[in-house]
Amino acid sequence: MLDADSVIRLLDMPSCIRGVEQAFRARGEGRPVPSTMSGLEFARGSLHAKMASLELSRSYAVAKVNANFPRNPLEYGLPTIQGVVVLFDGANGVPLAIMDSAVLTTIRTAAASAVGASLLARTDASTVTFIGCGVQARAHLDALCHVRKLTRIFALDTRPAIAEEFSVFARSACDADASVASSLAAAARASDIIVTTTPSRSALLDVGDVSPGGFIAAVGADNEHKQEIAPALLRTAAVVVDDLEQCARFGDLHHALAAGIMRREDVRASLDQIVAGTKPGRLDDDEIIVFDSTGLAIEDVAAAALVYERAAATNVDKMLNS
Repeated sequence: MLDADSVIRLLDMPSCIRGVEQAFRARGEGRPVPSTMSGLEFARGSLHAKMASLELSRSYAVAKVNANFPRNPLEYGLPTIQGVVVLFDGANGVPLAIMDSAVLTTIRTAAASAVGASLLARTDASTVTFIGCGVQARAHLDALCHVRKLTRIFALDTRPAIAEEFSVFARSACDADASVASSLAAAARASDIIVTTTPSRSALLDVGDVSPGGFIAAVGADNEHKQEIAPALLRTAAVVVDDLEQCARFGDLHHALAAGIMRREDVRASLDQIVAGTKPGRLDDDEIIVFDSTGLAIEDVAAAALVYERAAATNVDKMLNS
């Protein structure tokens, strides 16, 4: 049994980035990586279950159930995301570990964005705008610092105090010039990388808000009602998805398909294809690339396996239960 603090201690970002990239590579190379998901919507939030299996040092399988309630921090003083991950032996079904999923989800999501940025952002990208400055933004800052040298950071949030706290955190965390931006569009146009991690239900970025060569990690749209990227911007950009089926159902791509502005065939590639080298990533320094990230269960397997193996090696689980 591993609580949030244990997951934080055992799952460092560089290792998670490598593990998530390994999972995408396995998928891109055509190795068996089955996964599935289901969801249930409530008046104030949602419940999502994701499952997958992956061959790593051994066969692993994961079942993760997350509750996502965006109003929790303000109304109840609780995290937006709460849930559990159950890790199984993929060969015989023996449950190996139960761990807090909120921290694991945060780290592996940022790790997936870092994999995308490492392959799709310009090599000289150094300026980042964070739209949404909560827990995910902090994890994304950590992750991006491992794949690009960041020198300038803009923070935007509907809660000004949170944006200010994030900019202070960013200055100390990566020794960059960080400040709260007064204009979303101006900050986005001045940035090489844009990270959106909000519960928005309407587009935040549109055509003209992103300069040539920009890379957008669009993370917030994890159900069909959420939206951060305007369909017109997706149509003019190169779109890379973490999973075509999921993004077509509830990612930002979903809105472009529903509006008839894009077809599935217009998507350049999925991230696993780019990691495996079967599809091209960035073609030139001027194109805008959007990474539509809805979160895959294979990321959970990769992260949970790392946590479990390190816990087993250090007897952390025994210490917690002693």
